[in-house]
Amino acid sequence: MWTLMWEIFAAMARVGIFGYGGGPSVIPLIQKEAVGAKWMTAEEFAAALAMGNALPGPIATKMSAYIGYKVLMEATHNSVIALLGAISGVLGMVVPSFIMMLILGIGFLQFKDYPQVKGALQAVKPVIVALLAYTAWTVVPQPLKVDAFLIALISFALLVWIDIHPIILIVAATIFGALVYAR
Repeated sequence: MWTLMWEIFAAMARVGIFGYGGGPSVIPLIQKEAVGAKWMTAEEFAAALAMGNALPGPIATKMSAYIGYKVLMEATHNSVIALLGAISGVLGMVVPSFIMMLILGIGFLQFKDYPQVKGALQAVKPVIVALLAYTAWTVVPQPLKVDAFLIALISFALLVWIDIHPIILIVAATIFGALVYAR
């Protein structure tokens, strides 16, 4: 159990340390850790991601808590011990990046106006967009890829040109999915 808790902590710490951009940009890293370790299938990850996105709060901590809980629950069949897995996941996600943020924050405030720092941040932004697109593409089941692309395109248009609130899109998509894709 302790070894598994450490593995969960270490996997989420790798995400927390290397997950530049935070939020949705870390999803591909979390997916690589969870699915790569065979803690869950790609389909289970997609379901967890959908559930996590429907709930309030930061997606990275929700996913790390869920993965930690799931892994220890399957290993021990004890919900109290599984909570330790959730805690391990969240601590792994938060503590290393918190420490790094303190250290880097001090340095960033001193060097933020340097052209090299501005250039480095500018170059990372398109990579984050690519990671988000990749994650979106991989979590959508194959038969729904065209539908998902159209829903994403319509959502993007509504966000950009009509300035619709994201919550309205999430609720509308949830209702649409329940009505259209329910089997």
